[in-house]
Amino acid sequence: MLIRRYHEADIDPIVTLFYETVHTVNKKDYSEEQLHAWASREEEKQKRESWMKSLRENLSFVAEIDGQIVGFSDMNRQGYLDRLFVHKDYQGQGIASALVSRLESEAAKLQIHEIDTDASITAKPFFEAKGYSAIRSQIVERNGTQLMNYRMKKRLNEGIQ
Repeated sequence: MLIRRYHEADIDPIVTLFYETVHTVNKKDYSEEQLHAWASREEEKQKRESWMKSLRENLSFVAEIDGQIVGFSDMNRQGYLDRLFVHKDYQGQGIASALVSRLESEAAKLQIHEIDTDASITAKPFFEAKGYSAIRSQIVERNGTQLMNYRMKKRLNEGIQ
């Protein structure tokens, strides 16, 4: 597996991976209505444009296996981990762990001492295993539909005040 920086040419496979992963992996925790509100085919063009901009501005990485993008993640320069998705056919292979480790390493270089994220019900156990604490559950609204997720946080470099 190769973890590398995001390139704009990655945007189409990333948007497809996002849609397919949400609708496959997250269906055990969310209803069809919620999945459609979270990731709809009708919004792919808009998502492609907005994500291209934010992924370019953020610290963004992709994971590849044999030239195929199998995961991606990004974090802004204030330590907000925005997206972490692994291809539906590559779950449980350490890809998310490798991506988060890379983001945490980059955060340490930038002297970011805390990373926070909004984790889905599905992702919460993963983040807890990586040392993130749930601060609170929250309801977010996407396209008029409510979804529950968790605000989570991890302190890096515990010795630094």
